[in-house]
Amino acid sequence: MNNLNLSELYAKHKVWFAVVIAVALIFLAPAVLSSYNLGLLAKYLCYAMVAVGIGLAWGQGGMLTLGQGLFFGLGAYVMAIHMKLSDIGAGQVPDFMAQYGIDQVPGFWELFRNPVMAVIGIVAVPGIIAAVLGLLVFGRGVRGAYFAILSQALVAAFAVLLIGQSKTTGGTNGLSDFKGFFGYDLTDPANKQMIYYICAFCVLVMMLLTYWIRHSFMGELVIGVRDQENRMKFLGYNPASIKVFVFSLAAMFAGVGGAMFVPVVGIISPSDIGVTPSILMLAGVVIGGRTTLLGPVVGTLIVRFAETQLSEAYPSAWTYIEGAMFILVIAFVPMGLGQFKGVWPWLKDRIGIGKSGVGAGAASAVPTSAKAVKA
Repeated sequence: MNNLNLSELYAKHKVWFAVVIAVALIFLAPAVLSSYNLGLLAKYLCYAMVAVGIGLAWGQGGMLTLGQGLFFGLGAYVMAIHMKLSDIGAGQVPDFMAQYGIDQVPGFWELFRNPVMAVIGIVAVPGIIAAVLGLLVFGRGVRGAYFAILSQALVAAFAVLLIGQSKTTGGTNGLSDFKGFFGYDLTDPANKQMIYYICAFCVLVMMLLTYWIRHSFMGELVIGVRDQENRMKFLGYNPASIKVFVFSLAAMFAGVGGAMFVPVVGIISPSDIGVTPSILMLAGVVIGGRTTLLGPVVGTLIVRFAETQLSEAYPSAWTYIEGAMFILVIAFVPMGLGQFKGVWPWLKDRIGIGKSGVGAGAASAVPTSAKAVKA
């Protein structure tokens, strides 16, 4: 009976159970991890923000995007510009600009000197650009592989643009040597821990927002457009507008992830946002499972942890290991770790958790194995 009550309580409030566990883990991490490892976790969480957006756009909306590095980079450079201006003070220019003989900060830099404008820009710049691109692309019926290739071409062009505009972007060296984060000293361990908390709670908020969308009427519309776009048109809905909304929201998530990446890592350059980084952002979603809520985050943490460990142990072979891992997952576990989400319900039926009576598990001796495997 107690098991039944606990099962009913969990079923009614499982989201809040998950939130409580997540918050507990967030506060536990600083107690068990060193300062270096906590910094790595914060870095992984920045990529997890991007993964949540990819899971929403691709897993829920069917839009395979290979260019989230574009929006990650936009958010990162907005944050980097603000932090650089805060460090040097009014009337001065960064060192790399002075080397080119520039004695006045460009106008688009000045736009983000104000902290409020910087925060707005981190979200608005990626969101607006994604909305404009979405209207141009989805309005013309571009989808599938064509959209994926186009998104990849855009991030490649953005990386080239950053390198070409070295006088105002730092070129291949990017922007670095930041001293403060909205007035907080980045050399202070307590402030680094604060930044970790910000990253962790950003991921949590994004997951809750995604959960709400997935279980709302908007989520049903998104799935409808993904599976039956022509029928949705017949019913009077505008598929392009729905796609633009999801794509823009995913871009905003990526922008916030890029913005937090800057104070965590201390540098942003074109090498962090090009084609290869964008594909690696996608790899975590593939491994974790694009159709689940938690899968993209877990997959990203796995991929980034493996990258850190294996790239140090096998620097020349890591790229091949990464490619092999990607191929094996697609070949044998196409839905990622999310493919096994039906195992726990099946296991509960087998052992009788949440059922009254002895041998309750025997009543389900022949499980719906097809659902357990395909879920």
